[in-house]
Amino acid sequence: MATRTRTDAQRRRIIDHLSAQRWVDAEKGRVARGPHEIAFDARGEIVTGNRVLPRTLPADADPVTSAFFDYYRTDRGYHPRSINSTTAWTATTPMPFFEFDLMSHLELVAPRPVMLVAGADAHSRYYSEDVKKRAPEVVDLVVVPDADHVDLYDRFDRIPFDRLEAFFGDHPG
Repeated sequence: MATRTRTDAQRRRIIDHLSAQRWVDAEKGRVARGPHEIAFDARGEIVTGNRVLPRTLPADADPVTSAFFDYYRTDRGYHPRSINSTTAWTATTPMPFFEFDLMSHLELVAPRPVMLVAGADAHSRYYSEDVKKRAPEVVDLVVVPDADHVDLYDRFDRIPFDRLEAFFGDHPG
């Protein structure tokens, strides 16, 4: 079972950090650059910096940074205009994830069938699990073993094409 990547206390600290950054941006009259995933160091402090991904991957990088680096900073997914490959994110980009409830209109999906596909090792897997809990009769959750968040973008041997084909065959419209 995947675990949430942030505790409630960490989420509150991130919100406080982002709120303070908004004031800094307003006072300076320009936005700062930063990552779209707020990380904590070994001491539990928020890691600050203006890069989405490091120029080189540190030996002690966390699994999410490692997976994103492997995709967005290599030939797998790098593009000079990609916001994930470069420093195009603003330092407050993560704030909207805390400002809206991802499930607030889930009832509008029903009774349409939904298939969610998540990697077993994805840091974001719990989003799909939460949707499945809220709408179990409509949601088919496929958890792909040995796959992280970005593996399902381009690792064709891990993408469950058979499940996708069956789902769309059963629900053609």
